Amino acid sequence: MTPTIGVRPPEHDPGRDENPTTLPVARDATVRAYVRELLIRHRRALSILVAVNSVAVLASMVGPWLLGGVVQGLADEARGVEPGRILTGFALAVIVQAVFVRLVRLRGAMLGERMLADLREDFLVRSVALPPGVLERAGTGDLLARVNTDIDRLSQAMREAVPQLAIAVVWAALLLCGIVVVAPPLGLGILVALPLLLAVCVWYFRRAPAGYRAEAAGYAAVAGALAETVDAGHTVEAHRMEPRRIALSERRIGTWVGWERYTLWLRSVLIPAINVYHVVVLGGVLTVGGIFVLQGWLPVGRVVTGALLAQMLVEPVGMILRWFDELQIARVSLARLVGIREIGPDRAGATPGDGDRWEPDADRLMDARKVRFGYTEGIDVLHDVSLRVPPGTRVALVGPSGAGKSTLGRLLAGIHAPRAGSITLGGTSLAAMPAERVRRHVALVNQEHHVFVGPLRDNLRLARPEATDEELWAALLAVDAERWAAGLPDGLDTGVGSGGTAVPPARAQQIALARLVLADPHTLVLDEATSLLDPRSARNLERSLSNVLEGRTVIAIAHRLHTAHDADVIAVVENGRITELGGHRELVAADGAYAALWRSWHG
Repeated sequence: MTPTIGVRPPEHDPGRDENPTTLPVARDATVRAYVRELLIRHRRALSILVAVNSVAVLASMVGPWLLGGVVQGLADEARGVEPGRILTGFALAVIVQAVFVRLVRLRGAMLGERMLADLREDFLVRSVALPPGVLERAGTGDLLARVNTDIDRLSQAMREAVPQLAIAVVWAALLLCGIVVVAPPLGLGILVALPLLLAVCVWYFRRAPAGYRAEAAGYAAVAGALAETVDAGHTVEAHRMEPRRIALSERRIGTWVGWERYTLWLRSVLIPAINVYHVVVLGGVLTVGGIFVLQGWLPVGRVVTGALLAQMLVEPVGMILRWFDELQIARVSLARLVGIREIGPDRAGATPGDGDRWEPDADRLMDARKVRFGYTEGIDVLHDVSLRVPPGTRVALVGPSGAGKSTLGRLLAGIHAPRAGSITLGGTSLAAMPAERVRRHVALVNQEHHVFVGPLRDNLRLARPEATDEELWAALLAVDAERWAAGLPDGLDTGVGSGGTAVPPARAQQIALARLVLADPHTLVLDEATSLLDPRSARNLERSLSNVLEGRTVIAIAHRLHTAHDADVIAVVENGRITELGGHRELVAADGAYAALWRSWHG
């Protein structure tokens, strides 16, 4: 909502920028359900925290009660006031309070860390389980902002805000009960200030969530612009795009700063109002208490006790409002992190636990019919593509760069679902199969390979955790990597990745192919799987793999036409369509697009 006075929020919405994210922000119902789940998961620790905090608060109320008794004794000119007993009781209360306050802080910190750990694990598990197509369509900046900035913003909330808020609520409730028990009329003084507090809080919390959401989205847009510019630095320089990229970054930074100013202005109104509320509460309690004492309706000792309890009420109320404000920021970050829960399967009809319902028939025939697909709404990359691949067939997809070969390969691997048409494996739609079940049958190996930090053995066992060392060495042998692995300082136990033994891109590609051997799928999609090797090494590797690939369905996307020469069927892709289909000799004799590519390849 736009305020009628003060600072107005920026008119530009980062969510409608040039590179909008496809990852959603969770709805309030989803956030509430997750918070409820988290609290139920840690209900025992939360109950202990509340119990320990209650003891600490009750101990803190002993001092005002004792002081009220002393004042009342002096007012009545009673001689039974014993300073020794009072001091002893006060000292014991202070000791109990100190011990239990320490326990409260310890328990609160432990609870916050455990909840934060659960949140991180939940986000990681669900992120890894997202369909690959969803992650690829998401902006780099948005992913980085959620993993880094949103987690960082939540760290303080989970470590401090949630435990402190629970402590403050219990504290305020017990103090209010104490005031009602000791001097019920003093509650009128608190009620006098309540309308002011409620009015300001309603005003603030109507505006704060939207402001903080836009602020977080603005930061993600800035991160996206900067990350894309850095990653494509050479391209930006080559095409002299520096002014455009600088202008884009400045525009996004300006929007982000505008939202920062807006949320800061909201806080500048809330905080002084809280301070005024504290003054009004204390003044109201003293005024009401003074009137009742003068009229003889209430003993002065109780008024003193009630006034001290009311003064103590200032701190928990301030804590509640302060941490609740912090939770508004955290709530936005939590909604962004929990938003991945609202991403359904990237496949029509896929339901976890469907069992054999989505199991392909034994023939394992891959059949694409009139497939249309595009990354942008209304713009298709593939147009009415049909391809029938019998089991055990080796198909090569060739064609000029940008023709749609890799896109077709990703659809055949089940990464994306077609916009129109169908792709079936053994009579079962790939788009309808859960992603995990698709991976059991079809594997994609592309040009991007990642070596995880850890032993080489663990990197290989990602494909099959139960694989023995003999099977690992056999997989390395199949991809011509056995000699290299045997030369490592500790063999399979050698640490690789960042901080370990450096793995060149070509070796990383061989590790990825060894994982493929261990995974043992019956259908493979190879997207330039040997592109990082020199032509001779690539040729030797392909010969070594030929025995492993025997009897499997292989769809290879390659610019090196010797791969096409060895294939059973060659599909020439041009402008998102299959223009030629046949064997090597047949297509060369036809003297069409493939023949031209072959002549060009051989000079």
